[in-house]
Amino acid sequence: MVSIARALSRIKGDVRSFVSDESIRHACRAAGHSWRERQLGPVETVHLFVLQVIHFNTAIRHLRHLAGHAVNAAAYCEARMRLPLDVLRSLLRDTAAAARAGAASSCRWCGLRVLLVDGSSTIAPDTPASQRAFGQPSNQKPGCGFPVPKILALFDALSGMVLEALCLPLFTHEQSSVWRLHPMLGKGDVLVGDRGFCSYVHLAMLHLRGVSALFRMHQRQIVDFRPGRKPHRKGQRGRPRSRVVRRLGQHDQLVAWIRPKAKPKWMTATQFQALPAELKVREVRYHVKGRGRRTRVVTIATTLLNTDLYPKEKVAELYGLRWSVETHFAELKTTLRMRRIKSQTPDGVRKELAVYCLVYNLVRHIMLHAAEQQGTTPDRVSFIDALRWLLSAATPGEAVASLVINPRRPGRHEPRVIKDLQDSYRKMTLPRSQMRRRLDLAKR
Repeated sequence: MVSIARALSRIKGDVRSFVSDESIRHACRAAGHSWRERQLGPVETVHLFVLQVIHFNTAIRHLRHLAGHAVNAAAYCEARMRLPLDVLRSLLRDTAAAARAGAASSCRWCGLRVLLVDGSSTIAPDTPASQRAFGQPSNQKPGCGFPVPKILALFDALSGMVLEALCLPLFTHEQSSVWRLHPMLGKGDVLVGDRGFCSYVHLAMLHLRGVSALFRMHQRQIVDFRPGRKPHRKGQRGRPRSRVVRRLGQHDQLVAWIRPKAKPKWMTATQFQALPAELKVREVRYHVKGRGRRTRVVTIATTLLNTDLYPKEKVAELYGLRWSVETHFAELKTTLRMRRIKSQTPDGVRKELAVYCLVYNLVRHIMLHAAEQQGTTPDRVSFIDALRWLLSAATPGEAVASLVINPRRPGRHEPRVIKDLQDSYRKMTLPRSQMRRRLDLAKR
């Protein structure tokens, strides 16, 4: 019992140092939230929320053991409902900025801050409000599926911090919402993403902000590296619409992309007309070596045009960082158990996801300190070992212990199979109320 109490005291101390009382009050004032001091005010509610999620989103009735005092479940739920979502999003941005400011200068690529953008999803309880807000997969019958909120997140590539996360309906294309992440970007940043983010409009919007971009080429974009290719003519198909400006090397060229005639549905005509008529883009193609790779040839579109600063090999290396976002989502969804959340309302779902990202940044903050102490990079430090240390029975105020350093295994290849058999129990094909009526009729 002594070690458990010591662990909880240390966790609460780490949470308060990471998300201080004054930062919560400041975020509430900035969001225009007024409150009165009570047992479950904004400060205590946020700390309890973080404490709950860091223990793998444990039951509310467990909080009285973790907090060391009685926590009324109904009062705590009402306190979470009173807390504005903007407060949690502001805390998320502030903690990420503070951690990045304290990180080593090595957390940069060629002097640039690299940010990763990608989407994922989670599962919410089946309530009418969440079904209307998020929707469910189209291959599931009504009443037989769960709402699936879509997550669009912005990560710092080399520290792994979440800068911002949006909760969207399931059938929302990333292109229509990624502009909402642009305020988090500034001059000297480079945004890296997969082919779903590659379009003239997105590249041009980033260019106007002074932000560089590097995306895998969209599958519909035609790219031709043949020397002396003929320009595109009206009505021709199978030829690229871009105009060659200069060859930079083998499978490396500078082209001018032409603004399309049709604007996206999510963009106003004024915004579309403000984009430049042409945009210089560098197209790069390289081959991926190694066993077990589904993709053998990768074509990149980037606005990193300087071949001296960013040679072809560096561009390929930078796009390789994009795959770390899959590990970040796995840490959120598998290690922290964000794959299935508990809130019954759409607003509660969004708040719960924001707190998950806040807890994720807390663990990443510990990893940054461990990497600095152990003379390595943050991506090498084990996420789960940092989480275990955070939940361990260390002395309050104790420095971060030496954490597990993951080895680099670039040539590792494993078959895409699992040994454990999946649950083969029958799946629901009708709403539960209809299945109950069938059982009642069968008993008569």
